[in-house]
Amino acid sequence: MLLNVDLTLPFEEPVLIFTLVLLIILMIPIVLNKLRIPGIVGLIVAGVIVGPNGLHILSRDASIELFGTVGLLYIMFQAGLEIDMIDFKRYKVRSLIFGTLTFLIPMVLGTVVFFYLHGYQIKPAILLASMFAPHTLLAYPIVSRFGLSKNEAVTLTIGGTLITDTAVLFVLAIIINSTQGSTGVGFWLWMITEMIIFVGVVLWLFPKIAKWMFKQLESEKGAQYIFVLTVVFAAAFLSELAGMEAIIGAFLAGLALNPLIPHTSALMNRIEFVGNNIFIPFFLISTGMLVDLTVLFTDTNAMLIAGTIVVLAPLAKFLAAYVTQKLFKFSVLQRNLIFGLSSAHAAATLAVVLAGFEIGIIGESALNGAVVLILVSSMVSSFSTEKVGRKLAILESRRKPDISEKPDRIMVPIGNPKTIESLIDLAVMLKNPDHREPIYPLAVVIDNEHAEEEIYKKNKMLQEAIRHASASDNDVQLVSKIDINVPSGILRAIKELMITEVVLGWNAKITTRDRIFGTVLDNLLENTEQMILVCKIIQPLNTTGRIVVIVPTNAELERGFLRWIRSVKLLSQQLGAKLVFRGRRRTLNKMKAEITDTKPTVEAEFIPYTDLTEFASMKSELKPDDMVVVISARKRTISYNSNLDYVPRVLSRNYKDNSFIVIYPEQYPIYQSVPVKPAAFAQNAGNDQEEE
Repeated sequence: MLLNVDLTLPFEEPVLIFTLVLLIILMIPIVLNKLRIPGIVGLIVAGVIVGPNGLHILSRDASIELFGTVGLLYIMFQAGLEIDMIDFKRYKVRSLIFGTLTFLIPMVLGTVVFFYLHGYQIKPAILLASMFAPHTLLAYPIVSRFGLSKNEAVTLTIGGTLITDTAVLFVLAIIINSTQGSTGVGFWLWMITEMIIFVGVVLWLFPKIAKWMFKQLESEKGAQYIFVLTVVFAAAFLSELAGMEAIIGAFLAGLALNPLIPHTSALMNRIEFVGNNIFIPFFLISTGMLVDLTVLFTDTNAMLIAGTIVVLAPLAKFLAAYVTQKLFKFSVLQRNLIFGLSSAHAAATLAVVLAGFEIGIIGESALNGAVVLILVSSMVSSFSTEKVGRKLAILESRRKPDISEKPDRIMVPIGNPKTIESLIDLAVMLKNPDHREPIYPLAVVIDNEHAEEEIYKKNKMLQEAIRHASASDNDVQLVSKIDINVPSGILRAIKELMITEVVLGWNAKITTRDRIFGTVLDNLLENTEQMILVCKIIQPLNTTGRIVVIVPTNAELERGFLRWIRSVKLLSQQLGAKLVFRGRRRTLNKMKAEITDTKPTVEAEFIPYTDLTEFASMKSELKPDDMVVVISARKRTISYNSNLDYVPRVLSRNYKDNSFIVIYPEQYPIYQSVPVKPAAFAQNAGNDQEEE
């Protein structure tokens, strides 16, 4: 059979090519990590070695170009997807200023050098200078790995990338069209119209389509991923139709889908896994294949241009980062992080030089010099970002405030198979990302003659819970209890595992036994101090538009105030949903500082009401995609009042189209000898554990 396989170089057998590329992706990072060298550098160098200008083991054929293009678009898409939209909006002026600086400084410096020192005409000089200005977020996976994607310096750099790349491509369009003699008024009007239509379609129409699709594909996880890829490439194609590079479309697609893909979701985990392990490495290898190191030793002009470019490009980017640091009072580490992220030149730089070469404005020497710039700048960016990112990550971890006395240990009692996925998803989003505690799905089996059969059924449900949670790359620790009743089993698990939060499902059914003895929730409220969340999830969580939080008077005086505030803010951040707080003016005023001045940063609005009974008439203000969160209270606590007993009843009867969560904040232990009469809500909550 070997005789039927062509082993001549370069390899043309598809299976062999793919196997070799996968081996490079597998082995290079492992080897270089031991030498403390960024894997990105190794993949680019590997591309140089195996490519047509090296050992010529592989050709840069259509398949390599295809996967490389996908990887490039993936980098830009992930950058837009992982950006903190609240910070992005907050720092949009700073991003605009940095984008302007990182565009103008390289453009002015490069034009002067190539026009006066190298003797180029003005158009070629501007075109060569425009290679310095754009940058590719090649080192973004490093930043993401260190957990710095929400750092202000990173947010600013990502925003600046969009500004400078768009400006450079705009300059390129002007030069190309002026060379071809088409720069009339009609050209400008048509270009601007195309750009406006493109941006409108991607940022306005695509999110509406995506929200509808996610509702239709709620149970089809694979189809959701394929839909996301479709959106990315559709946006990239529309970008090309509008006269811009595809990377702009991919980045805007990330911004458009950002609020709809929670950062801790299974879908986000799939996107990152496939991109970081397949597509992006392909792009890095294909970039290395462009480099021809022999040119430096055979073409003096190319060597001179390459030397000029390699020196000027990082200098210009450092100057832009330095001025930005001084303007916004960033730390030295943040300045160096901005420089590291913005110093890699690949996508737009390659587009500029290839376009200039094709229309004859620049020659082959400049083309080879630009390719050398891609290699050198990629290594500079990778080493710099790796070094600075590690230091900054250590520094930030030391500075993070202790926002809770105890790490999050969230338990999800499982009783109804239909609610498993939504409750697990909610628990994952509520978990503090700084803590590595697992989620605890719990199954309680009543100790009777059917216990063995029930254990088998519950274990099947628990396996479904662990499969779903594992898809989001979160740890899960399954817990099973055999006890005299469900509440007793839950209470015992809470004590044994030192649980801090319990997430229960809502069920409107009520039995005669519940009326006499009380429900699961009655017993938990009576015998625990932990925060309890009772949830009814109607809409897919990632399609939530706003989170409307109903806050009782004196809620800020309760022990669990900071914990529920933190949980609601985490949920808002994960869902990209605006928070709307409703409460007495005095309570809202006391809450504002805690909401606006602490991490995570969220978009919040505060609307006062005169009395909690107004809640019944609030339905007209809600949209179907709004989630209602009611902060309730245990009886005989500071913030409790009798009106809270009727809020859950109103929720279940009047707000049937909205998801809702009722939160009972963490409370000081209450030991009582007299049974508490079940509240109205207790007749409808927690029975999820005893049904089906």
